[in-house]
Amino acid sequence: MSSTSEKSEPSGISKSVEGKTIRLLRGDITREEVDAIVNAANSTLMGGGGVDGAIHRAGGPQILEECKQIRAMQGQLPAGQAVITGGGNLKAQYVIHTVGPIWRDGSCNEEETLASAYRESLKLAAQYELKTVSFPSISTGAYGFPLSKAAPIAISTACEFFKEQSSVEEVRFVLFDAFAYNEFETALNVL
Repeated sequence: MSSTSEKSEPSGISKSVEGKTIRLLRGDITREEVDAIVNAANSTLMGGGGVDGAIHRAGGPQILEECKQIRAMQGQLPAGQAVITGGGNLKAQYVIHTVGPIWRDGSCNEEETLASAYRESLKLAAQYELKTVSFPSISTGAYGFPLSKAAPIAISTACEFFKEQSSVEEVRFVLFDAFAYNEFETALNVL
C-alpha cells in the first residue's frame, strides 16, 4: 500500500492510498455531501436506532419505502451483505445499507463478516460508478464489536479495495465521537 501524503484539516485527517483518499471526520453522517452514505442497518431494513434510525429520520419515508421493496423481493439482508436505495431528503444521492455482525466473542467469524460489510458496500458504490462514499463505524454501537478491532478492519478493507480499478476515489469514515475517531486515527496511522 503506497501512502504518499497525510494532511491535517480542521475537520479531520486524510491519507492517500493507491492514489485514492481515506478521510477521517468527526460528525453526523446524515449531513455528508457525498455520492453515497452507508447505513449500519439491521437485517430487517426497517430502520432502527443509532445510525440506522438517524439516516431514516433525515432521509424521510422514501428510503423506508425502497427498503420495503427490497425486502419484499429478497427477504432479510444477511450480515456482511449490502443493498442500495436512493438518498431521499439526504444530501447524498444514495444510501448503501449493510448489516454488520453482532460481536459474540470473536469466534463466530465476526471479523470476516465485518470486512465483508465494508467490501460489499464498496462494490455496490463501484457498480453505481460513485466517487465518494461515507461510512459510519459499522457494528461498534449496539452490536458491541470492539472499536480497537473494528477500526483496523474498516481501514484495511478500504485500502485493499483501492487496489482494484473502480470509480471510488474517496472513502470517508464519519465518526460520531472522539473515542471512535481516535481508534480510526490509530488504525490509519499504521499504514
